[in-house]
Amino acid sequence: PLLRQNHNDSKAILYEAENFQGRKFELSDDYPSLQAMGWGNKEVASIKVNSGAWVAYQYPGYRGYQYVLERDRQNGEFKKYNEYSSQAHTNQIQSIRRVQH
Repeated sequence: PLLRQNHNDSKAILYEAENFQGRKFELSDDYPSLQAMGWGNKEVASIKVNSGAWVAYQYPGYRGYQYVLERDRQNGEFKKYNEYSSQAHTNQIQSIRRVQH
């Protein structure tokens, strides 16, 4: 049988600089606006997905370019914004939410 991912166990860490450097913020919930929750930048330069799957969006309110970030891809380590997707043209991420399985 298929194992269901517990949505409450989804965890990721955002970093302000490439290669997991600089200020970081740990996520375990959906954020329609990263700036409203205290992330000072419009950019996220690297991300670690510790568990679950996430969709990151270019703009607040889950709008703009979308990047699916999964623990199963690249060991969940996205060291530079262009590793988010082959279509990633910017490191601008302003909202993020968990993917429910």
